[in-house]
Amino acid sequence: METFEVKRGMAKSVSEDGGLEALAGKYFDNVETSSDNGFEGRFGILLKVAGHYNAKGQLVTDVEQMKGGDLEEFLSADGGREKAMDSRRRWSEFLDSATGYSPKQRGDKAKESAKKASKAKSAVSQARHFMKLSDVSDEKSALAEELITEIQACLDRGDFTRAASRGEKLGKLF
Repeated sequence: METFEVKRGMAKSVSEDGGLEALAGKYFDNVETSSDNGFEGRFGILLKVAGHYNAKGQLVTDVEQMKGGDLEEFLSADGGREKAMDSRRRWSEFLDSATGYSPKQRGDKAKESAKKASKAKSAVSQARHFMKLSDVSDEKSALAEELITEIQACLDRGDFTRAASRGEKLGKLF
């Protein structure tokens, strides 16, 4: 599974135009609605392409691609390489349409999100280390543990922006 940031208003726009299923139908074959207002389809080397918008407005996708002998057989068939390249092109164009971001922008958003998660984890690590080495009041220690618990919950649910802001607050505590 992979999660992509979506431009503000894009999920609403796609929903108004028939939803993800209609959008996916332009790029993939055998597209059907899934239980989470998403879709499932396939095309060429993409055995399964599934996606939906989550509660935070992000695009959550799951893709299964041919591997090993099946892929080699597909590529060696007449027109196989072209269809494989077309599969990748369609996947990329679908992501462009569903997220509102170009491939470079999607990569930048992913890096930004990973950086926020890393900062939050670092803040927790530094706070624990500081509390171990210093004589910290029980009140301050309890507040720090409360923030650490909140940061961990944010990280677990993928809310890296909130986790980073809580990490900054934790850093300022010490």
